[in-house]
Amino acid sequence: MKRNNVKPANERRDFLRQVATGAAAMSLTMLTPAIPASAGSLLTSSDADPEAWLNKIKGKHRIVFDVTEPRSILPFAWSRVFLITNEKTGTPEKESSVVVVLRHGAIPFAMESKLWEKYKFGEMFKVNDEATKASSTRNMFWQPKEGDFKIPGLGNVAIGINELQDSGVIFCVCDMALTVYSAAAALQMNKEADEVKKEWVAGVLPGIEIVPSGVWAVGRAQEHQCSYCFVA
Repeated sequence: MKRNNVKPANERRDFLRQVATGAAAMSLTMLTPAIPASAGSLLTSSDADPEAWLNKIKGKHRIVFDVTEPRSILPFAWSRVFLITNEKTGTPEKESSVVVVLRHGAIPFAMESKLWEKYKFGEMFKVNDEATKASSTRNMFWQPKEGDFKIPGLGNVAIGINELQDSGVIFCVCDMALTVYSAAAALQMNKEADEVKKEWVAGVLPGIEIVPSGVWAVGRAQEHQCSYCFVA
């Protein structure tokens, strides 16, 4: 009889994914009291009003991309495609508004590379580096080098977060997911949830808004006349 030798999954990655996903599905009850009440108060924004960033949505054509998982280059490629094709059909880039909501398993893209390395985001969120094909230890979409992203028929494409921001794309990240996943990481690493959450918040990339939740942001963007697109 053949023995079925199944290689066990990465225990740390699975623990974090299971705890964080389970907590979100069960209204965070699995992490109580792992998430102290104070952790939820760490939401920060460039404005006192959490809805002030919505005033940036002024384009003739408006869309919100709902990103719940890494999905390779798609969260960033679709934003560029929307801008390019609107420009080709008569609407200048500056007259289109794009909102990208990074929530659930897509939140690491909102954070700097040193956090990817320290907390092994590549393993936790199942993101492989396009160059090495191994679990990523960097945020590939922040300040990429020329030639990092090539699409057949198009060649080099400017889909770095900073490049898209230069084109007016608005990025935001879910504070609820930051709270849940950072608490799960803290639990596994025997750290204080507040300590890890503060570090993650401090590591959010320039220009990315921290919003109460991703679903909140998706809803608000649609209230500001953005068409909805789920990134799959």
